[in-house]
Amino acid sequence: MTEVREYNIEAMEADKKKNNSRLKKNLIIFGCIIAGIIVFALIGSSIKNAIFGDGNDIQARGPYIATIYVEGTIAKGQTDSFGLPIGYQHNWTLKKINELAADSNNRGIILFVDSPGGGVYESDELYLKLKAYREETGRPVYAVMGSMAASGGYYISAAADKIIANRNTWTGSLGVTIGTLYDITELLEKYGVKTVTITAGENKAMGSIVDPLTEEQKAIFQALVDEAYDQFINIISEEREIGLDEVRKLADGRIYTAKQALKLELIDEIGTIEDAIIDMKTVYALQNCEIIDVIYQDNSLLSSLLGEVRIPDMNSGDFKVIQNIIEDEIKFPISYECELLK
Repeated sequence: MTEVREYNIEAMEADKKKNNSRLKKNLIIFGCIIAGIIVFALIGSSIKNAIFGDGNDIQARGPYIATIYVEGTIAKGQTDSFGLPIGYQHNWTLKKINELAADSNNRGIILFVDSPGGGVYESDELYLKLKAYREETGRPVYAVMGSMAASGGYYISAAADKIIANRNTWTGSLGVTIGTLYDITELLEKYGVKTVTITAGENKAMGSIVDPLTEEQKAIFQALVDEAYDQFINIISEEREIGLDEVRKLADGRIYTAKQALKLELIDEIGTIEDAIIDMKTVYALQNCEIIDVIYQDNSLLSSLLGEVRIPDMNSGDFKVIQNIIEDEIKFPISYECELLK
C-alpha cells in the first residue's frame, strides 16, 4: 500500500522563515550578552582601578625589601591581540620605583633581570630611574641575572650596587643594533612589482625595503648606533669602575658566561636571588625586613574573560613569511638587544 503525503508549501515556508527569525533573534541576544560582558568588564575595570588602584598595591606590615622583575623585552606598551598587557610593563615599573622611593618602609630593591634587552630609550629610562632611586634614597639596589641579561638587560643591571648572576646566565652582548635592513628590490622585480616613493629630502625614506641604502645613508645610521654605543660603554666604565679602553675591548657584542663575566668584573658574584637577599640583609643590616614581590598583574575582568583566548595564525605563503620576518626585524629601529636571544 502506497502512503500518500500532502505537503503544505506555504506552511513550510512560513515555518522556515519563523525558524530563521528565531535563530537570528537568538544570535542577536547572544551577541548583546557578549558585548555587555565586555563593556561591563571595561567599566568595572576602570571603576576598580579608579578606587583601588591597579590591583598591585604593595602590602607591607613594616620594613621590607622589594623585588622587581624585568622579564622579556624591555619595551613600552606590550599587549596581545585584545590589547591586554603581556610581558614586561615599562611605565608601570617606573611608577612602582617612584612609589618605592617615596615609601619610608622600603629599604632596598632587588632587580631580577631575565631579558635579551630592548629599546635604547626604554633601557636608559629604567637605568636612570634605578640610579635616581639609589642616589636619592641612599638605599641599596642589587641586580640578579636569570637565564639571560644581555645588552639592555645588562645596561639596566649596571645601575645596581652589586650584580649577582646565576651560574648559567648568559650576559654581555654589549653593543647596539639598528636591526637588519632589507632590500627586496630584486624580489619585487621577480614578481613584476614596481614602487614609487615620494619624499621631500633625499634621505627621508632611508631604510625603506624597496630602496637600496646609499653610502651616505649607511654612514647616517652608523652615527646613530655609534652614539648609543658610546653612551653604553661610558655607563659600564663609570658604574663598574673599569677603564674606558678596556670596556671598549670587551664590548664587542659577544655573549659571556657568568664565569667569564666575573673574570672581566662585569658582575660581582655568581649566585641566586636567595643569595642576593641574604647578602643585602647582612651588608645593610636589614635582617628584620620582609621580602615583597612587586609583580605586575592584570586583574581586570576583561583579562579573566579573554586572557586564555588564542587567535590562530592564518598567514601562509613564502612572501608572507618574508614579510613577517621583515616586520619583526624592524620593531626596534635602534636597540640594546641581543639578536641571538630575542
